[in-house]
Amino acid sequence: MSHPIVRSREPAICQEYRLMQTRRHFFGRSALGLGTAALATLFPPESSQAVARSGGLPGLPHFAPKAKRAIYLFMAGAPSQIDTLDYKPKLNDLFNQDLRKMPEVHGNQRITTMTSGQASLPIAPSKFQFAQHGQSGAWVSELLPYTARMVDDLAIIKTVHTEAINHDPAITYICTGSQLPGRASLGAWLSYGLGSENSNLPSFVVMTPTWSGRRDAQALYNRLWGSGFLPTHTQGVALRAQGDPVLFLSNPAGIDHNRRRSMLDRLAALNEQTFADLGDPETRARIEQAEMAYRMQASVPELTDISGESKTVLESYGPDVHKPGTFAASCLLARRMAERDVRFVQIFHRGWDQHGNIAGDLVNQCRDIDQPAWALIQDLKRTGLLDETLVVWGGEFGRTVYCQGGLTRENYGRDHHPRNFCIWMAGGGIKPGVVHGETDDFSYNVIEKPVHIHDLNATILHCLGIDHKRFSVKFQGLDIRLTGVEPQQPVHDILL
Repeated sequence: MSHPIVRSREPAICQEYRLMQTRRHFFGRSALGLGTAALATLFPPESSQAVARSGGLPGLPHFAPKAKRAIYLFMAGAPSQIDTLDYKPKLNDLFNQDLRKMPEVHGNQRITTMTSGQASLPIAPSKFQFAQHGQSGAWVSELLPYTARMVDDLAIIKTVHTEAINHDPAITYICTGSQLPGRASLGAWLSYGLGSENSNLPSFVVMTPTWSGRRDAQALYNRLWGSGFLPTHTQGVALRAQGDPVLFLSNPAGIDHNRRRSMLDRLAALNEQTFADLGDPETRARIEQAEMAYRMQASVPELTDISGESKTVLESYGPDVHKPGTFAASCLLARRMAERDVRFVQIFHRGWDQHGNIAGDLVNQCRDIDQPAWALIQDLKRTGLLDETLVVWGGEFGRTVYCQGGLTRENYGRDHHPRNFCIWMAGGGIKPGVVHGETDDFSYNVIEKPVHIHDLNATILHCLGIDHKRFSVKFQGLDIRLTGVEPQQPVHDILL
């Protein structure tokens, strides 16, 4: 379609911009306006006001939530459940026996190419001592003495399982509900559905602290906290340990506070014109993100300044709390974010991929996280926040009972094992002092109360007042849910 030449005093580039209005934009804008008007008639006035306050969806939460926020301590690389929380004493009598000769245990399960070519799959009992703790009688390894002290605050699930057997699809799967990249992450779903109760900080914050175990750890990709098909403002904001906590937080040289405000006002006016012309909601998202960045110039430095914390609190997290970028420092910041009503905080602690040298690397990894995770739970209890804050600890899959590489009584390695692994949960909505499910004597198969990773995510959503079956987004012609299309359900045995 050609356009007539119109004489105008407008610059040629402005005329060209106005002529860019296509039929698709026209009908898109019309549909957007009609859809908004129609949607407004479906909800009572108080629901509309709630959306304005929180930025979430009308009708959410579906029911009264036990938790207002969540903190996810993600052990990227997969902790060995046999050496931490799944005690298997009968393995001591089976040292170095070949699991391949036990078809009743091994069956036809997949194994990775890293061990499929070994002459045998020698059974490796844990070299670490276990003991029962608390009124729950939970068995905990000597590697986690602080975790052992708080077992009566935890619900330990021993039977989580997944279909993914390699790191990247497995961590993508548990974080986004799909092994294929491109889906929205758990934190983005929560931000989208529930919005934020703090206008000066993001609703979803991510930290990736240092680690002490295996140095060549698996990579982390920002899709693990990405928004996928959801609005971009729902994606996680990464908090850095060095330089500005958030990139470009500080004004560059020559730009003061007032000039920054003036620039943002002019930018917002241009974006508002773009929105009026094209009706793309992402334009509004850009305006909101720019304003959030402006407010964060004050709120983030205040958040990361721990000088006001008491000596007792700082000591509870251990000596690493004073080192920016450590797991201990990240846990303290997570508590400070909970106080400020950040909806979802996710800490990715790397280095848990112990294919060898469990005697060295796993010990260091557990030392990194054990005391800080305990301190986080105690700190939340001290401040009265634990009852309304859900805390989750775990990785993307488990480790094999058989050894990868050379085996001795004192050292060994373990390959990937998706059939069962352990996580723990505590706080808002979770029944304390519970051990859920059981595995066989080899920690190789679930024999009682299996929990799929979709069930785990359904449980997290439930604690925050969301029915996972009613929480979906239309995308590519499908109603997409975080928990997939299979009949998953929350783990009711651990819920209050």
